Amino acid sequence: MEKTDIGSMTKEELEAYFASEGEKKFRASQVFSWIHGKQAASFEQMSNLPESLRKHLEQTAFITVLEPVKTQVSGIDGTTKYLFRLPDGNVIESVLMHYHHGNSVCISSQVGCACGCRFCASTLGGCVRSLTAAEMCGQVYRIAQLSGQRVDSVVVMGSGEPFENFDNFCRFVEILNDPAGYNLSRRAITVSTCGIVPRIRELADRGTQVTLAVSLHAPNDEIRRKLMPVANRYSIDEILDACRYFFEKTGRRVSFEYSLAAGINDTPACADELAARLKGFPCHVNLIPVNPVRERTIRQSAASDIQAFKRRLEKHGVNVTIRREMGRDIDGACGQLRKSYLDGPGSSKESDNSGGMG
Repeated sequence: MEKTDIGSMTKEELEAYFASEGEKKFRASQVFSWIHGKQAASFEQMSNLPESLRKHLEQTAFITVLEPVKTQVSGIDGTTKYLFRLPDGNVIESVLMHYHHGNSVCISSQVGCACGCRFCASTLGGCVRSLTAAEMCGQVYRIAQLSGQRVDSVVVMGSGEPFENFDNFCRFVEILNDPAGYNLSRRAITVSTCGIVPRIRELADRGTQVTLAVSLHAPNDEIRRKLMPVANRYSIDEILDACRYFFEKTGRRVSFEYSLAAGINDTPACADELAARLKGFPCHVNLIPVNPVRERTIRQSAASDIQAFKRRLEKHGVNVTIRREMGRDIDGACGQLRKSYLDGPGSSKESDNSGGMG
């Protein structure tokens, strides 16, 4: 008999599940609080449930608990990168970053990625599968437990394209936001997409108050197609129209991620063209110095070119910042830790805590 993944259910879905099992409605609230509020790892821990119910749940349902495999801590800024093993043996990576405004966790939404962006390590092995809502939540919970620190914000910006896992992403947001669970504000959640236009519009129609970050990385479709295969599906004009629609529906300012690649998209002409496209749109541009990836030939722009690009955008009235580089000394690029683990001797091991998680 296949067991039910109750950790991926919203509170309302859990109530319907318990009703179908002939249980009282309030049991759903108790179990939801145990899983998402107290991060219980087993039904046995749920002390306010009858023993008969705990045994029944053990036989018919399961709680997803991620196994820490490896960790890397930056000697530069304290950024911590975690490698977690999923129940089916796949591994994913997540990152804890410390800012003056609090602790932020970057989570993965898929095992690998199929988008094929030329500057990203996550996509080198393709996409194995999408994560469940419980596996997405689990990254936040395990990092909070392992670090002993509250997670103040979450960015869904790790491996995978969240909007290719849209239903589970939306369920993840609802679960994480629930006051009976982790109680994280929707406004403290940022989702990064390569620009899946129909999903941007659907998110807008839902009125979900998350922060939308769009990986633009180019001022025109010709350059974008060289960097991102997804550009063959949706044009920049289509993406910008969807982003304006999102702003109109939610009132939330959109961020545009722009990774600067030497000699490709970092010229003064590129800055001018980008500014012209964004003119009059209340948005923010986040310039990203590309993290070097061994398997890629793309190089990071010179510091002087990055500053010049920023000044040129500012001159045109564009709100712009340069993202602080985090974890540069610990396989900082997205997907690098997972790939190095799969390619190395650890891929054949049942367990590897060499990173010191203990």
